[in-house]
Amino acid sequence: MTDDNVPSADATTTDAPISTEVDESTETEAPEVDTTDGAEAPVAEEAAEAADGDSEAEVLDEDELLEEAAAPKVESPYDRPGRWYVLHTQSGYENKVRQNLEARTRSMNMEERIHEVMIPLEDVVEIRNGKKVVVQKKMFPGYLLVRCNLDDDSWYVIRNTPGVTGFVGAGNKPSPLPRKDVESFLSVKTGEEVEATKRSKPRLEYEMNETVRVKEGPFADFSGEIIEINADQLKLKVLVNIFGRETPVELEFSQVAKL
Repeated sequence: MTDDNVPSADATTTDAPISTEVDESTETEAPEVDTTDGAEAPVAEEAAEAADGDSEAEVLDEDELLEEAAAPKVESPYDRPGRWYVLHTQSGYENKVRQNLEARTRSMNMEERIHEVMIPLEDVVEIRNGKKVVVQKKMFPGYLLVRCNLDDDSWYVIRNTPGVTGFVGAGNKPSPLPRKDVESFLSVKTGEEVEATKRSKPRLEYEMNETVRVKEGPFADFSGEIIEINADQLKLKVLVNIFGRETPVELEFSQVAKL
C-alpha cells in the first residue's frame, strides 16, 4: 500500500531550507465578490416568486375544488332510466289522465317499467283585474310526457288508460323524444339559471298576428288581428273590419279574448 503523503521516487528533493517568510510586497488579497448585483440574486428572487406562484396556484385549485364540490350537480331528465314518449290525450283532461295512468301503474305493478308522467308547464303573463299576473300554463295542451321502458306490457297499460288517445310517432311505432327536446321541456335549472329566468320576461298571453275577439266596448263581438302589443301599458292594437274597412283599434288586454 502506498502512502499518499510520501513523494514519488521521481520527485526532485533538495536540502536547502525552505523559507517560511512571506514577502508582504508581493502578497495580494483576493478580490471580494459582490453578490448584490451578481447573477445569483435574480435567480434566488425568481425561485422565490415561483414558489409563491405555486402556493397561490395550489390555493386557487383548492378553492375551485371546494366550489365544484359545493355546487349542486344538475341531472338531465334524459339520463334517467327509460325513454321519454309523448302521449296524446283528451284536451282539458291532462291532469286527470296523469292521475289515471299513475294509479294504473301502481295497481298493475308496473313501476319498474313506467317511471314518470309529466305535464310540461311554462310561465305566461295574464291580465287579472287590470294587473299583470304570471301564471303557469300547459306548454302543450292535450299532451303528456311519459318516461318508461316501452314493451308490449307497458304499452298496453299506457295505451288503455282512460283519456289516452294514443302515442305520438310514425305509424304504430312510438318515437322517443331526442335529448334536446327532453332537456328543453323538462330540464332542471341551476340557481343561476333560475335567477336568470326570474329576471327574464315571461311569455305574453297574446301574440302578434293572432286573431282575438273584442269582449266589451263599442267594438264588442268584433274580431280582428293583433298588429301591435304594448306589454308595459297592457294594451293591444287590433285590426278590426268595420263596414268593410280594416281599422286599427287600441284595446286593453282585458277587453279582448282568444278565439
